[in-house]
Amino acid sequence: MSDAKPDPRTAARPDTDLPPSPVRLTATDRPGQPPVTPELTALYRGFEQELLVPLWTEIGDLMPEHPHPAARAHRWRWSRLLELAGRAGDLVPVGRGGERRAIALANPGLGGRPFATPTLWAAIQYLMPGEDAPEHRHSQHAFRFVVEGEGVWTVVERDPVPMRRGDFLPQPGMHRHAHHNAAAAPMAWLDGLDIPFQYAIDAQFFDFGRDTLSDAERTTPDRSRSQRLWGHPGLAPVSQLGPHAGTPLLCYRWADTDAALTAQLELERAGRAGTVEPGHALVRYTDPAGGGDVLPTLRAQFHRITPGTETAPYRETGSSVYQVFDGSGRITVGDRSWSVTRGDLFTVPSWQPLSVRSEASASDSDSGALDLFQFSDAPILTKLDLFRSRTESGPKDEKDPR
Repeated sequence: MSDAKPDPRTAARPDTDLPPSPVRLTATDRPGQPPVTPELTALYRGFEQELLVPLWTEIGDLMPEHPHPAARAHRWRWSRLLELAGRAGDLVPVGRGGERRAIALANPGLGGRPFATPTLWAAIQYLMPGEDAPEHRHSQHAFRFVVEGEGVWTVVERDPVPMRRGDFLPQPGMHRHAHHNAAAAPMAWLDGLDIPFQYAIDAQFFDFGRDTLSDAERTTPDRSRSQRLWGHPGLAPVSQLGPHAGTPLLCYRWADTDAALTAQLELERAGRAGTVEPGHALVRYTDPAGGGDVLPTLRAQFHRITPGTETAPYRETGSSVYQVFDGSGRITVGDRSWSVTRGDLFTVPSWQPLSVRSEASASDSDSGALDLFQFSDAPILTKLDLFRSRTESGPKDEKDPR
């Protein structure tokens, strides 16, 4: 018979039928900690059994001087993603069960979870010719961004919305939606959602919808109903005014985005204010009904950086995912640096400095510049008064986000 005593940390908690405590505390001899004594060790065993953790052992991790994100800066090559998505198109059905042929980016710092950052989901979605992705809805706010191709229509609350290169298609949560590919070729696009955020706070809901679309929904109009109502700058349809949980405009056309960026740089060349810094035009997609961000939890922006321009290092709380729409360049995030070309994606964790050098030309970019699509969790942090930003060459802790 063994005389070994059970480890109190793995023994059942006294006076309960609960499982062993997951709390583990170790007395350490270091600055800011109490002297290590048998009495302190016994105190820590008592804390463990009662599921208690003293702040003095955790404050360095819980309250650091500045954010120390677990997520890492990382780049994904579009050419490789597209190749793997094409193979999935041959092997993986798109109907119920799999639901969507969406392949998520897994940040290397987040333990293999399908999360691009702790709050953001980013995935390549791939639809074969003639395929339908069945209808469903979910509490997660979402968007689609098209880096290349056309021929797919997303049907949101029975409104067919065309998807073409450069289009940004936001979709507030709990809107029923499906997709159909009316083209003779496959099509891929970027999906962005707030899945990790809603997963972390246990707020997610999901409902299946219809398995098939009606003939009316399989039409291919040039403009959706939402665009005919809301797609006119500065003009809102009075018949549709009222509360909206996110933007009622379901597609922001590339032609409009391109024109806005071009105009900023033209103003700069004429000596007028218009860009956020020399050679760097930036627009934000906004809700035409309220003027704020397009979605309650997601901000979307588009950058155009002229050839030879290097942006000042910029950091902000929260995290972002970028996709190269056109051109080429050199991206530096913290101590990581990569070359990027069309379609490539990269993450910027919280408070990591980002700088971009444009190496674009007329040979690899329609605009002749480096064009970048960005989405972030900034609306969440802004609502909680937790958004902070800093341009290394400018004032610190700016309250007005870039």
